Amino acid sequence: MGMIYQRGAVYWIKYYRTGKPYRESTRSKKEADAKRLLRKREGEISEGKLPGVYFDRIKFDELAEDFLRDYRINQKKSLVRAERSVNHLKEHFEGWKVPHINTPQIQAYIENRIESEAANATINRELSALKRMLNLGAKQTPPKVDRVPYIPMLKENNIRKGFFEHGDFLALRDNLPDYLKGLATFAYKTGWRVSEITGLTWNQVDLNQGIVRIEVGESKNNEGRTVYLDAELLDTFKGQENKRGEGAEVSPYIFPGVDGISKVKDFRGAWKASCKNAKIGTRLFHDLRRTAVRNLVRAGIPERVAMMISGHKTRSVFERYNIVSDKDLVNATHSLEAYLETQTGTVSGTVVEIGTKKRLSVNA
Repeated sequence: MGMIYQRGAVYWIKYYRTGKPYRESTRSKKEADAKRLLRKREGEISEGKLPGVYFDRIKFDELAEDFLRDYRINQKKSLVRAERSVNHLKEHFEGWKVPHINTPQIQAYIENRIESEAANATINRELSALKRMLNLGAKQTPPKVDRVPYIPMLKENNIRKGFFEHGDFLALRDNLPDYLKGLATFAYKTGWRVSEITGLTWNQVDLNQGIVRIEVGESKNNEGRTVYLDAELLDTFKGQENKRGEGAEVSPYIFPGVDGISKVKDFRGAWKASCKNAKIGTRLFHDLRRTAVRNLVRAGIPERVAMMISGHKTRSVFERYNIVSDKDLVNATHSLEAYLETQTGTVSGTVVEIGTKKRLSVNA
């Protein structure tokens, strides 16, 4: 099937696949090395595989472009994050041939990112992008990757756990600029993502029925969602509707920016100043989402219904947001105490009240 020959002092091999000749340098001056490589290539071909030299032609850059193209074709909403991950990966792997991307080299990349003080969660997103690139390459016809190496992931222990007690939220809302008050109230009660709220338009609202909708494909998880407005939110929306007709230009957004027309964009400065004035410490807008989940569950709303309101697709992420506070633990203690005070027990045939209000002496 093949042959061995020399070019100068270096041995080369020649073999065929589906009638097409392949020539490959062994980069060695030893004939034994050439024989081993030729047997390896002939073995790959006999098993129906592409010869390894084919994969040597594929570089990281090609896999990265295929990866981003997949994001664009499927209109994935996290394209910006994917591009950011690819840029970091390029700093290490740009120009590399695919067979050279192995576990030791990936571990070296991880060490470099740790030394640059990147968070474990950030590194894991980049590693996930690399794994996706390689898996996509392996599924191509013909394949661009012959094997996907083991990619170790880091432990993530930086999950944020901030949330608002009701008094904290009221203090913050009192200090927020007027154009952010309604937006924050809606987030506090529904747990919707900030991008979903700032993008809400009036064609998604039916004030007569008191409902707000996100159609299929408009949310992060691509699922539709409907929320019924309570009395406070209904008043808030009606107030926004009245403001809408005051200017010369009518805004399509329910919660427009400070100019009353354009979409709300970056309000981190106003948010930070309001937290400081409310004297509640540093808070994130995303804490409102965690708080809404917590409040929905504690209000006795079934978890499945709460997930439909907040837009959580998986229970694992929902549970991560369902945070237990010190106040919850105190309330649990009081609830247990109240429960035990209503119970009776039997010791040696004698009825005994269990509780702190009344204890009977019993000879066991």
